[in-house]
Amino acid sequence: MTKRNTQQRRHSIIKLVNEQGEVSVDELASLFATSEVTIRKDLAMLETHGLLLRRYGGAVPVPQEMTQIANETLSLNKQAIAAKAAELIRDHNRIIIDSGSTTSGIVQQLNDKRGLVVMTNSLQLANAIHELENEPTLLMTGGTWDPHSESFQGQVAEQVLRSYNFDQLFIGADGIDLDRGTTTFNELTGLSKVMAEMSREVVVLLESTKIGRRIPNLELPWDVVNVLVTDDNISPQAVETISAHGVKVILAPYAN
Repeated sequence: MTKRNTQQRRHSIIKLVNEQGEVSVDELASLFATSEVTIRKDLAMLETHGLLLRRYGGAVPVPQEMTQIANETLSLNKQAIAAKAAELIRDHNRIIIDSGSTTSGIVQQLNDKRGLVVMTNSLQLANAIHELENEPTLLMTGGTWDPHSESFQGQVAEQVLRSYNFDQLFIGADGIDLDRGTTTFNELTGLSKVMAEMSREVVVLLESTKIGRRIPNLELPWDVVNVLVTDDNISPQAVETISAHGVKVILAPYAN
């Protein structure tokens, strides 16, 4: 069965779960003329993405309070910033999406792009990219798992990255030092630097509330950053200072 048919079946499963309140594996297998093993895989994937909860022999909807929390995480300011950043992506681009909550919002914006090659160091993002109907070519860095950033890091990941050239890197930050560049709580900054080195354009995504936070670990200095995408709650003075470093500042509508 093709990936498109798989997507259609999973969308139908979500609809049934929400309409009926509960569905069983054997009911779904009969309805979609497929095996119970396949249905269990569907339910496992849908649960991973927070779209339902598995129960013995079937599945039930996600409780409303959990849905509201998930929607808040994926929407509002970060989603607006991610959508604005995704406008920079063209068909057939070769891009890197670094791990992170704001960068994860880019994935859902990729379905109207064609011929993409996407590399990531995040298992969560890799699973989401794999599920896209336009089927971009997916590359993983591999490497050593870092529980702090929930991503792969280290020399192996860096070596893999150096085997490719990319049009764009989309990367977040824990803070912005207006004088120096992007900053992070994570001491592992080597992979970020290699990502930037191997990309023609470096696009940083973060909320304006993080601008001015001087976290000790410098991640990317201004001379390797091309674009900053943030919300329009940023101060004019900060825009002026960042622009003076040769960085293009793109503003998304602030969503509170």
